[in-house]
Amino acid sequence: MLKKLLFILALITFLTLLTVTAMYAQDTVRVKHNNYTTVFSKSKRYPILVEWWATKAKVGCENPLPRVDAFRPDPQLMEESSIKEDYVGSGFDRGHMCPAADNQCQGIDIQVECFYMTNMSAQYHSLNAGDWKALETLTRSLAINKDSVHVWAGNIGTLKTFGPHKVAAPKQCWKVIYVVKDKEYLAYLFDNTADKPQGLHTHEVTVADIEKLTGFRFPK
Repeated sequence: MLKKLLFILALITFLTLLTVTAMYAQDTVRVKHNNYTTVFSKSKRYPILVEWWATKAKVGCENPLPRVDAFRPDPQLMEESSIKEDYVGSGFDRGHMCPAADNQCQGIDIQVECFYMTNMSAQYHSLNAGDWKALETLTRSLAINKDSVHVWAGNIGTLKTFGPHKVAAPKQCWKVIYVVKDKEYLAYLFDNTADKPQGLHTHEVTVADIEKLTGFRFPK
């Protein structure tokens, strides 16, 4: 029954990605990797949507690999994602959508993929290392305790642009989490600011809020 449910959810997500990608067909490219799928904006140089599964098997190993910190262009989208140097002196972190720590149990190739720039957005350090990181930790805890968690994350708007490629720092970053075992959704919206972390509870919203903001539809 669980396998059937996971298959249905995956199919719905795939169809949703196709629909949304079609909406932005002139600007976005959908790229699939082993552990995540990204929909990358060529004009903003950040992903509008990244989707993946966090499972007990993927995040709960006893001996995770060391973090590689090998930020690099996505080989499937070299021209648009060759933006690593734009971040130098920009004041922004290269913020993971699908986290590095979600990819350290399956081999070095899997971890390298999560450092592609198509998985990054420009986040202030206080967000990237603060409440955004706290949500990543919570998501892994849910995956370990509940076995399977479906995650969508993305960015919206332009706060400012920087670098020779005019990389856009998003105004807001968001994340939607579906805990399969509990049939429960969690949704969060973060302003991309240099403010001190306020705690995850201050960022809680509804799935409907994220759908209205982004135009995406999440399987019910």
